[in-house]
Amino acid sequence: MTTQSDLFLEIEQVIKGLNPQTISDERKAVLQPLTDYIQTKVSQNREIRINFICTHNSRRSHLSQVWAQTMANYFHIKNVFCYSGGTERTALFPMVAETLQNSGFQIKAISKNENPVYSIKYADNEHPIIGFSKKLDDDFNPKSEFAAIMTCSQADGGCPFIAGAEKRISITFEDPKAFDNTPQQAEKYKERSLQIATELFYVFSQINS
Repeated sequence: MTTQSDLFLEIEQVIKGLNPQTISDERKAVLQPLTDYIQTKVSQNREIRINFICTHNSRRSHLSQVWAQTMANYFHIKNVFCYSGGTERTALFPMVAETLQNSGFQIKAISKNENPVYSIKYADNEHPIIGFSKKLDDDFNPKSEFAAIMTCSQADGGCPFIAGAEKRISITFEDPKAFDNTPQQAEKYKERSLQIATELFYVFSQINS
């Protein structure tokens, strides 16, 4: 690495504990199109916009957005802008915020209504990620020149066309929602968060900047 990471220490320790060798060859093949997309943009010295899309924009898409932005910082890949959206607008599920907080992210609720807005900070000197549930075409998200990453099979199947996306990539994750209100809830959200972190670590580790 060329320069010292400015990530919060606790997040950096979580990242150093990830093991990308646990990723199967089949899964690496699923991740490859995202690696190729980022590498092409880096090679062309162009901005990289990635919109992670799930049905409700409440769990997996937010975890993906936050970890992707964090990994870009960790590997010093410049001009990466990560977003998230859904086919429906609901709310960022509180357990997602709690899970990220437990990994060292500084989370602050900016507004507390039926769809709260969170500031999610991963480094002292980086702009916080603004987390809230929104439709994929919300004005907060890019209108063109972005990769649409489908993080759930329901959105992937139900959303055949993403306006403005120059690349559409299916990288689906199992929904931790299945464990809501069970004794395994916290454990399963952490497991999914760390899986997403590990896979995005692998993607960004492949980039030659």
